[in-house]
Amino acid sequence: MNLELLQQYWWLLISVLGAILVFLLFVQGGQSMLLCRRKNELATKYMISALGHKWELTFTTLVVFGGAFFASFPLFYSTSFGGAYWLWMTILISFVLQAVSYEFRAKQGNLFGTRTYDVFLLFNGCVGCILLGVAVAMMFFGAEFTVEKTNILDAGAPVISQWADTHGWEAIFNWKNLLLGVTVLFLARTQAALYFMNHDADDEEFFNLNKRSVLINGAIFVMFFLVFLAVLLTATGLETVTDSGLNGWNSTYREVPYKYFLNYVDMWWCLVILLAGVVMVLYGVLRSVFAKKFTCGIWWTGIGTVLVVLTLFWVAGYNNTPYYPSLLDSASSLTISNSSSSLFTLKVMSWVSVIIPVVVAYIAYAWYKMDSKDKNSTDDAAY
Repeated sequence: MNLELLQQYWWLLISVLGAILVFLLFVQGGQSMLLCRRKNELATKYMISALGHKWELTFTTLVVFGGAFFASFPLFYSTSFGGAYWLWMTILISFVLQAVSYEFRAKQGNLFGTRTYDVFLLFNGCVGCILLGVAVAMMFFGAEFTVEKTNILDAGAPVISQWADTHGWEAIFNWKNLLLGVTVLFLARTQAALYFMNHDADDEEFFNLNKRSVLINGAIFVMFFLVFLAVLLTATGLETVTDSGLNGWNSTYREVPYKYFLNYVDMWWCLVILLAGVVMVLYGVLRSVFAKKFTCGIWWTGIGTVLVVLTLFWVAGYNNTPYYPSLLDSASSLTISNSSSSLFTLKVMSWVSVIIPVVVAYIAYAWYKMDSKDKNSTDDAAY
């Protein structure tokens, strides 16, 4: 396997991990609804019991996603994680609060009370979803950074990447980035309600409560998703142009109107997968809302979500597209070719990647075993 093929292979793996992560954010979506249903004690216990069995899967997937980026595309890791640290630190803090909340929420002698930890879970549910959406949106709409690899030779300040003075705050308050962030939040809330319908279908009142949540959150999600898709497909993106010169092959970047729309056209199979994913999500939402008792909506929307997110990563990184455009200096934009690890590292890590199917199988088995214990358990010790 040559370097180019390995780079494309690792971007595929990154895409898969990112898509699975977005699906698993239904845990955060469920947490964002806890305080709204606090008056219904039985419903709250149902939700906590269901989410308490799954939150570690989301956290683990996020860590693996970051680790895979570090191993395969270290320049992105150092540029984004090292530069936009206010963005990433806020995400990290929200997930730490989540872990603390599930650990101590029901402990005897809890001085803060369950409400304090429910507020922490709400913070992770809302802020975590929105900011992860913001982080992904920067792959399309760009970020304020520059890259100068020769700085590594500067003994006084060997810093390759330089970020804007706001260090990520500017990305959080960019309306295009927030558009995707809010879309991810309401997708997570919709899938959380679908998961509750699947997990506790015997309680009629709880089932109907979540059916109404699917209708409301699903409608808001579809509206924001269509707006985001329109903004993305009409956006001007960068394209890599490679020319031969005296010093070998040189890469430059040019602006291309409707770049991501053209990527879907050029990679027609991405468009087919996108449409299939959208249809699956809509089918899962609509049938769950209008059928008398349909409990499989989470699987339809979950698989559809994975398919849609896969195509978003593919049009961001494939077809000569910089997956991390620089708003300050287009020459600093990151591609899967100029930001990857060495050939040796990618080869070694590719052998490690063969265990991914084993990990996925373990997650599926753990999911099944946790759900099979007692879907309707309201015992706080269950989580």
